[in-house]
Amino acid sequence: MFIFFKDTWDAFKSNVTTIYFLGFHNLDNCKYLLFTLLLLTYCVTILGNLLIIMLVFFSRMLHSPMYFFLTQLSISDIMLTTDIAPNMLNIVLHEQASITLSGCIAQLYIFGFSEASECLLLTVMSYDRYLAICSPLHYASIMNRLLCLKLVFTSWLLSCFIELTLTLCICNLQFCGPNTIDHFFCDFNPVVELSCSDVSIVQIEASLMCIPVIVVPFFMILVSYTYIVSTIVKISSFSGRLKSFSTCSSHLTVVFIFYGTLIAMYMLPNDGQSQWINKTLAMFYTVFTPLLNPFIYSLRNKDIKDALKNCVFNKKYYDPKPLVKIK
Repeated sequence: MFIFFKDTWDAFKSNVTTIYFLGFHNLDNCKYLLFTLLLLTYCVTILGNLLIIMLVFFSRMLHSPMYFFLTQLSISDIMLTTDIAPNMLNIVLHEQASITLSGCIAQLYIFGFSEASECLLLTVMSYDRYLAICSPLHYASIMNRLLCLKLVFTSWLLSCFIELTLTLCICNLQFCGPNTIDHFFCDFNPVVELSCSDVSIVQIEASLMCIPVIVVPFFMILVSYTYIVSTIVKISSFSGRLKSFSTCSSHLTVVFIFYGTLIAMYMLPNDGQSQWINKTLAMFYTVFTPLLNPFIYSLRNKDIKDALKNCVFNKKYYDPKPLVKIK
């Protein structure tokens, strides 16, 4: 094992050492405005997700599986936006910026890891909503503290393993030049296109790894919401149907935005005419989606709004004890 990693690193060190980003073209008239907007977005994203984490950690009324999973989603969003936004701000300000090859690979790994973890965590959250709505009498006994920890641990571990495997394969490629990426971060396709090696094996592996990370989770979410909708429809009272749907509406909105942008991103043709659209979509799901998530869950969720009010006006409802206080 040690010899394998040593050989991988030796091959990696012999390649191109610097990667340049073209970023966004012709921003002379609005680059400072865009820089200010992106910087404000980044700060609000970090503060919004940290606020959700702190509220769930300290509020006794939020010590439930659904909000525990929400904190993990917030951690994933913080990782994603912190991996992309600082370097993107540098690119916008200086129009063309550079990064070391090792830094580029590290950025690609963290990006893939956070995206994979978000896919799996959204699937876990859909399973939680399925149990809460379709099996309410057995929910507390099934979704206990141990299962919550197992589901979260498995999501993070599987994301780490899959992305690490793909990253090690990319490290074995030779990068002889060119060393310029027409993008604002190190995504998989732009990085692989720089290689002078045969990348067919890496592309096949990437496609296969999308199955357990994207295809299967998306299918499981669809199945979960099929059962959820069929259960809600059978509820006799309108208020009961509305209350049941409200418990999963925020999660469904996040799933729609997250998967919608990903599908739109990778269904578009990869040519010069659509490059600006690709960058715009990539900016949406790497920068603006992590910004929207805390607002979607806070503005559409009565428990979080009540917890925030209690945090400001009535501290007796708050208990600084471990987050996973799940029955």
